[in-house]
Amino acid sequence: MDLATIIGMLSAIILVATAIGLGASPMIFLNPIGLIIVVAGSLMIVLSQMSFSEVRLAMNAVTRAFKSTLPDIMSTIDEMLEVSKMARKSGLLALENHEASSTFLARGLQMLADGYSPDMLKEVLDKERLMTLDRNRAGARAFSLLTDVAPAMGMVGTLIGLVDMLANMDDPAKIGPAMAVALLTTLYGVLIAQIIANPIAEKLELRTLQQERLQALWTDALLAIQQGRNPRVVEQVLVTYLPQDQREKRQEQLEAQEAVDREAGTA
Repeated sequence: MDLATIIGMLSAIILVATAIGLGASPMIFLNPIGLIIVVAGSLMIVLSQMSFSEVRLAMNAVTRAFKSTLPDIMSTIDEMLEVSKMARKSGLLALENHEASSTFLARGLQMLADGYSPDMLKEVLDKERLMTLDRNRAGARAFSLLTDVAPAMGMVGTLIGLVDMLANMDDPAKIGPAMAVALLTTLYGVLIAQIIANPIAEKLELRTLQQERLQALWTDALLAIQQGRNPRVVEQVLVTYLPQDQREKRQEQLEAQEAVDREAGTA
């Protein structure tokens, strides 16, 4: 579960709710007409710009993003080194028994065990990566649209409230409710965009980049393993995916291990 986003969103909601609760009457912030205009209107406009299948993909992407976390690069490199050593010791057929950390990697290992050619392996994994990116981007696009649409619908509600207010200037009893719609719809639009939609869209964009990087790493590792490269060579290829500070630390560890191995070989 992605606790960072959940904690951040809930904290923001609690802060806003607390500020409202400390006022004279929290119920004055609840306006059914404004909610209908902003919430229902925004959802319908987003739907009009997407297909039902894209909306379904968006909901699935959000569910996966919040329910599961991706493995970090360092642990992924360690896993692929373990796979490389297994392949070198027992052959590619043994890889089908490895419990992979992702379905993408599991499919690649099965293809290695089945004897796919390097070109076919790369083609299939590249297509799988593109499809995964499309699914994730559909989710991000839906919430990016909502980020733009919700404040716009809030402004629509504001204009409706102002028109209603100006049309009833001769009736003071109707000015207050009309002004409430005008102000609260803007508030609803901003809250939906900045507390809900935008954080989810940014999280999905970040997850897309992380997943793309991981799948590229897995593909490079699988191709190197298929070519029978030494696990140390495989590690040299994969450390390029690490951030600079971690890469330097890992490189120092590699060089130290190579020095130990050279000393052991000359002893």
